[in-house]
Amino acid sequence: MKQTVDELVTVVMYFSAKNKRVVPCKLEWQHEVYELGKVDYYHSYMDGRERQHIFELCNEQATLWFRLRLNSLNLHWTLEAIHDGNAD
Repeated sequence: MKQTVDELVTVVMYFSAKNKRVVPCKLEWQHEVYELGKVDYYHSYMDGRERQHIFELCNEQATLWFRLRLNSLNLHWTLEAIHDGNAD
C-alpha cells in the first residue's frame, strides 16, 4: 500500500565522479535503517529558487519502494512516500 509520509529523514549518499551523480545508499526512518538499491527514477525541478531532486528507488531486497526529495539549498532529505508493493 502506498503511504504519503512527508518527513525529514537521514540519508547516507555518495557522489560518483565517474557518473557525475549523487547516489543515496542508506535511509534511516522511524528508527529503522534501510539499505537502498539502485535509483530507478530521477528528476529535478525548481521550487522558487530551490532545486528539488527526486529519487525513486527500492531497498536492496526490493520489498519497499521509496520516493526521496533532496532540497539542494539546505541539503535536507524528505521521505515523500513509501510503498510495500501490496494493493491499496
